[in-house]
Amino acid sequence: MARYTGSVCRLCRREGLKLFLKGDRCYTDKCAFSRRGYAPGQHGQGRKKVSNYGLQLREKQKAKRIYGILEGQFRKYYEKADRKKGITGENLLVLLETRLDNVVYKLGYGQSRAEARQLVTHGHFLVNGKKVNIPSFKVSANDVVTVRDKSKASEKFKTFAENPKTLPAWLEGDIENFQGKVIREPSRDEMDVPVNETLIVELYSR
Repeated sequence: MARYTGSVCRLCRREGLKLFLKGDRCYTDKCAFSRRGYAPGQHGQGRKKVSNYGLQLREKQKAKRIYGILEGQFRKYYEKADRKKGITGENLLVLLETRLDNVVYKLGYGQSRAEARQLVTHGHFLVNGKKVNIPSFKVSANDVVTVRDKSKASEKFKTFAENPKTLPAWLEGDIENFQGKVIREPSRDEMDVPVNETLIVELYSR
């Protein structure tokens, strides 16, 4: 499957804000965006007037990069969100937030979504007792995500357990048993992603 293999720090610089794609490194002085907070390339420091289309495109690119998905898959998410009842933009973000790799990241297993995706791909998690190694797997209300018994003894997962994250209100965690539960779908104010989803809807509605 195709995937982005370039510098992720370059993506943050292109979008003009930290996307926290490298986990803890993004909070240190080594962060490329902190040192060079302008767009990459020889014309990156030049002032550019951005059109409405450009603003819409940037929001879409930002969302894609935050969740680590490519164009074709993102468009499918949009089409699915558009078919659902409710506000299309919020539906889109809910679909992205309830991906298994994102839920694993929110539960504290992984310093970044990319690391959480890798852990899922390597088969470290069970959903309702069944092994799932598909990062895009959609979790639903009352689903229980558990670390496999063989993985619990690894130093990586012990480190995650010793440094628990503050969980959003739509998730419930049990550090001692290495598991978490999806209480319900998140609301818009519980999704801390710096994206204006309305502009994405406008882009695809052109």
